[in-house]
Amino acid sequence: VQLQASGGGLVQAGGSLRLSCANPRRTSSNNGVGWFRQAPGKEREFVAAVNWNGGSTKYSDSVKGRFTITRDRAKNTVTLEMKNLASEDTAVYYCAAARSSGAYSQQEEYPYWGQGTQVTVSS
Repeated sequence: VQLQASGGGLVQAGGSLRLSCANPRRTSSNNGVGWFRQAPGKEREFVAAVNWNGGSTKYSDSVKGRFTITRDRAKNTVTLEMKNLASEDTAVYYCAAARSSGAYSQQEEYPYWGQGTQVTVSS
């Protein structure tokens, strides 16, 4: 499974960014997909996840109400829309495909990982 994360960048606090996770070979179309992030000096943490058809989502408490995860099965992409960003959201963001079809928060459920994309929020 090949995943390509993109869309990171530098944004001011209160701003928005949209991250995309593409699976160009369509090998994860029936798998759940999650976004995780790792800030400097911290462990990687769960951000959001979506199940195989986009009908079920899960969010960490820290992003709930600000981030939205959606899935476009026709384009085989998963998007993370991030609004009202804060400095605490600064991290490298990773997308990952689960071994099963659900939306999972546990990293152990995700054997396939894309490269990270840097998100930096300036205060």
